[in-house]
Amino acid sequence: MELRDFIVTPILLIGICVSAYLVRPYFTDSTTKKYFFPALLIKLIAALALGILYQFYYDGGDTYNYHTHGSRHIWEAFMDSPVKGITLLFSHGNYSPGIYQYASKIVFFQDPASYFVVQMAALFDLITFSTYSATALLFALISFAGGWALFLAFYERSPELYSWQALATLFIPSVVFWGSGLMKDTLTFSSIGFLTYSLSYLFFRRKFSISVLLLMILSIWILFSVKKYILLCYMPAAILWVYANRLAKIRSTVLKLLITPLAVMLLIASGYYSIILIGEDDARYSVNRLALTARITAYDIGFYSGRDAGSGYSLGELDGTFNGMMSKAPEAINVSLFRPYLWEVRNPLMLLSSFESLILILLTFYVIVNKRLLIFRALRDPTVIFCLVFSLTFAFAVGVSTFNFGTLARYKIPLLPFYVLAMGNILSYSNNERKLAVLDETE
Repeated sequence: MELRDFIVTPILLIGICVSAYLVRPYFTDSTTKKYFFPALLIKLIAALALGILYQFYYDGGDTYNYHTHGSRHIWEAFMDSPVKGITLLFSHGNYSPGIYQYASKIVFFQDPASYFVVQMAALFDLITFSTYSATALLFALISFAGGWALFLAFYERSPELYSWQALATLFIPSVVFWGSGLMKDTLTFSSIGFLTYSLSYLFFRRKFSISVLLLMILSIWILFSVKKYILLCYMPAAILWVYANRLAKIRSTVLKLLITPLAVMLLIASGYYSIILIGEDDARYSVNRLALTARITAYDIGFYSGRDAGSGYSLGELDGTFNGMMSKAPEAINVSLFRPYLWEVRNPLMLLSSFESLILILLTFYVIVNKRLLIFRALRDPTVIFCLVFSLTFAFAVGVSTFNFGTLARYKIPLLPFYVLAMGNILSYSNNERKLAVLDETE
């Protein structure tokens, strides 16, 4: 903490709250209004708490590498010379003349994905005078905006589920905490929210807007720049969402039977092609190297770079082959959704994660045991399909490539809102079926 944290941050906090009060009428209605400020404030608090955790519990870490050992040096370059600052800001790991004295101090200078976060923080530093806590608040504001966009994307499709949707998109504890501070996860979570809203707006509301289209492109670019594997999981699920929604609107059973095989072929082709495009820029994410990348990443996080982030876990030996990786799917999905179990807790943060996992276990068990006959009917809902495909695919991806509970707690936050949304939609579907049955009996 520095003196500037106690001067700049309160001023910025007041500015954010006043601005939020002024714009709230444009992004809420009488139903959603009550969630706006609680969701915003909890994000702001979480961003500050994350910084305190890394400073006093971890004694440093990624968030300080992004700022104190990252964007701070870009800000210093701007203070010395705007030309040097701009050159450093838009540098891509190259030590151009005049910037070495700054670039050599930046931990992530030659790591493109991490340096993207440093660049974003540097832009905010120009506003906050390189004040960590104030810059973290601006990251929290982005996270809130993305989460609110995600909330609206589902609220506009099923307004009757507003309370469940608010819980899933705005108030899951681990998503709020790990997805609000000065971290990669904040940018990726908000991008997923904006991307989902953009798809809903353009393809389901069937309205065209240049600003929404640009928002969609920006979101894809951020995900591609920071964490490509999220796009690998998200794009096929999103394509399926669009196709399934179009099929659901066709009333003729015969026409559906005729179109479905073609739609499945188009889905597979477009999903595969999207994966090919994502992998073209980075050989690690090409189709024929995904299994090897998962193996290298898992062992690196589990036993080297992430060994201090929390207790490790193992799914057994990964042989680097696609079949070997796929054989770990059930265990990987289980570890992402339902672990750590209570008896695996090794530190206070793991205890919080285990409580959240226990709630997901109980919720899933309740849905399977009590609503099993209606699950297959609910699976006809394009939204349920989309949420389950993305959340389970992503659960497999991070579970098989992490091998560390501490790191997994951060990596898995994109899947949690979608999984909880899927469970909520299934429960709602069963309630609707019961209401219809009661109406039939009364008639």
